[in-house]
Amino acid sequence: MGLLEEIANWIVEKVKEAGKKGAVFGISGGVDSSLLAVLCQKALGDNALGLILPCHSRSEDEKCARSLAERFGIKTERVVLDSICDGFLQILPPGDRIARGNLKPRLRMATLYYFANKLNYLVAGSSNRSELSIGYFTKYGDGGIDILPLGSLLKMEIRELAKELGIPGEIIERTPSAGLWEEQTDEGEIGISYEDLDKALVAIDSNNRESLQRNLIAKVEQLIRSSHHKRSPAIVFRPGHLDRNRDS
Repeated sequence: MGLLEEIANWIVEKVKEAGKKGAVFGISGGVDSSLLAVLCQKALGDNALGLILPCHSRSEDEKCARSLAERFGIKTERVVLDSICDGFLQILPPGDRIARGNLKPRLRMATLYYFANKLNYLVAGSSNRSELSIGYFTKYGDGGIDILPLGSLLKMEIRELAKELGIPGEIIERTPSAGLWEEQTDEGEIGISYEDLDKALVAIDSNNRESLQRNLIAKVEQLIRSSHHKRSPAIVFRPGHLDRNRDS
């Protein structure tokens, strides 16, 4: 069994285990969401629904999303979130571009769960291992999901599988961007190329840190440590916790 088939079967298994009828996911026009969309469609057929959720987004994002859906026969719904985002920001106090930008994926998360509740579906997320490892996702935004079919795959593996599935090169080669603000790019915000990030993660996992520059390894390890809270469930208070810490 190939990896693509294994992931598709896993999606079916998790949907059945949860007692759900299918899966809903966002299609942004990027390679990760495109791979997820095609795999969900292959796994679930008409019980896979892709949401196109423009929120002051670039026109080429929706163009790529629609092109992918048409090519692979993926069912879609379109919900424009521009006015919702604008209205929300009008009643909130002023914030910096991080606070404003992260509102977009959180509005998309709420929309995905609306459809999930309506259809008795799971919400599938498109985050990959490279991004999850360093916390490059919005907590309770694109991180607010039920299953992560691509969560164990590095970015370079995502691209290879996308090629194998026949996803158009124009999508695979697009500059990765969450579209949080104008001209925002993933690699620019992270401060590391995906190629170097993947190499560093492999080196850390294999305990072969000497194979890469020390400052690159140090930066990735710091990102992993500082984003631990984003990968963990909410911390629950336990009576006697402070007393136990004093005794240790």
